[in-house]
Amino acid sequence: MGSENVSASLHNRLALFRVEAGLSRAALAERVDVNPQTIGFLERGQYGPSLELGLKLAAVFGVPVETLFSLDPFPTLANALAMIAKDREGDRHG
Repeated sequence: MGSENVSASLHNRLALFRVEAGLSRAALAERVDVNPQTIGFLERGQYGPSLELGLKLAAVFGVPVETLFSLDPFPTLANALAMIAKDREGDRHG
């Protein structure tokens, strides 16, 4: 892939959703009609998807495209869990 396709500012959760759904890269690639290598490039952040591909991927998992892709880094799982715990603690004392 050429350097023009590398997007340092695009973050994704594609691997997380793919593994959670029990899909191999090849199976996901087949569902969105791309080469399995494309899925690997996307997961590693070496390639930014077209709008059409991003929407197709989101549809596979039944989520909005911004759940899979973001211009801002996603919080780590530990940070996300800490935020949930903090919200729950606030609910109990509020």
